[in-house]
Amino acid sequence: MRSHVEELAGIRESVLAGPGEKATAAQKAKGKLTVRERIGLLLDEGSFQEVEPLRRHRATGFGLEAKKPYTDGVVTGWGTVEGRTVFVYAHDFRIFGGALGEAHAAKIHKIMDMALAAGAPLVSLNDGAGARIQEGVTALAGYGGIFRRNTAASGVIPQISVMLGPCAGGAAYSPALTDFVFMVRETSQMFITGPDVVKAVTGEEITQNGLGGADVHAETSGVCHFAYDDEETCLEEVRYLLSLLPRNNRETPPAVPCDDPADRVCESLADLVPVDGNRPYDMAKVIEEIVDDGEYLEVHQRWARNIICALARLDGQVVGIVANQPQSLAGVLDIEASEKAARFVQLCDAFSIPIVTLLDVPGFLPGVGQEHGGIIRHGAKLLYAYCDATVPRISLILRKAYGGAYIVMDSQSIGADLTYAWPTNEIAVMGAEGAANVIFRRQIAEADDPEAKRAELVKEYKAELMHPYYAAERGLVDDVIDPADTRRVLIGALAMLRTKHAERPARKHGNPPQ
Repeated sequence: MRSHVEELAGIRESVLAGPGEKATAAQKAKGKLTVRERIGLLLDEGSFQEVEPLRRHRATGFGLEAKKPYTDGVVTGWGTVEGRTVFVYAHDFRIFGGALGEAHAAKIHKIMDMALAAGAPLVSLNDGAGARIQEGVTALAGYGGIFRRNTAASGVIPQISVMLGPCAGGAAYSPALTDFVFMVRETSQMFITGPDVVKAVTGEEITQNGLGGADVHAETSGVCHFAYDDEETCLEEVRYLLSLLPRNNRETPPAVPCDDPADRVCESLADLVPVDGNRPYDMAKVIEEIVDDGEYLEVHQRWARNIICALARLDGQVVGIVANQPQSLAGVLDIEASEKAARFVQLCDAFSIPIVTLLDVPGFLPGVGQEHGGIIRHGAKLLYAYCDATVPRISLILRKAYGGAYIVMDSQSIGADLTYAWPTNEIAVMGAEGAANVIFRRQIAEADDPEAKRAELVKEYKAELMHPYYAAERGLVDDVIDPADTRRVLIGALAMLRTKHAERPARKHGNPPQ
């Protein structure tokens, strides 16, 4: 028996050592960590329990029978993050370039099934060259099994994809099916067809980073939610994100003790937001003033900047915040902002995260490009997401809320549980100037002094239909509050709504606009 134990110890030592110093040096030369260094940064120290470390492929031909390394290029298992169970699989680029084969895929399938059965988050550390060509169609079938499991786990357990190297072809669809995608600048890329294929088909010349690097997907495509300069910071932020999420859809996000007083007066809010609706301001500063200790995690920070989606805490409880950003495009809703917010609302609803919506929206972005691009269809995605959400929902109108955008941004008419407004709010079909030009077109045209008449009628319209208490008098706003009381009011309302229960109609699933 002792000889067998000694043999096992030798094998395990070989597994932990990896494929050798040369391969490790090549990995380091690219500025990348090894697979076990990455897992060590993600999980609590000493918590990782590996699954199938001795697995080898059984393929033959093309030289594979002579090369059968342990792990088959992917390390799988579970551990803890801040004491809570998290499952992980991580490609080892040093073995077959992290390419997926039959045994490799089987290991991933198994750990995905275990995560779903255990009701715990799944994190993938991606650094692979795609399908293992030598294994042919079995490798492609392996990807199909991953996609099917991604879909089955969607909305059941949090799924996080961390891109730490290349991800090309069909392999890129797995991260796209998950809840969050992290990328590292310079070392990670995602694309369906690489630069060589693009050049051959279209004649366009472009680098890998220019085609599918972190900045491209964080700013232009919206594929990436978070982008960082190095792996250490990236994995630290993954840990922070996990601390804000529940383990599964049957639990609520973890609450933490809070030293920031729930009744803290937010005196600076009145100065942060100009009364003049045409003057921009930074909504991020408003969020910082309201949430616990000014800390929040913004999702898709660099994409669709005219809307903010963030996870934060109020009195130690996790909330999702959706807010117009007047600093960008005056805070209007457009195609990208609608898509960004809709996905975030669906995420919050799936994982029992209450939603707080901060409104200062002048409407939808006009233009031929927006109409031809399907702003109706894309705007409807956000409308559908809010209407379908059953978590506690509170909306707060800071300044202006005009037209269809007001309705879409979780108005009381589409199911917000509570709606508050500051005394500076203006809720209307459109701005006073535009409304006066439509309603009083004839009077203005016939006046001796059209500009003076227009100004008079604009003032009259504002006084009659856009004063701060008009909506409250009609029950469309539950209360008009002092901005300084915002934090206290939101925390009190969320505490009351914590036991909210809502029934959906019986159906297999809805058919949301695409």
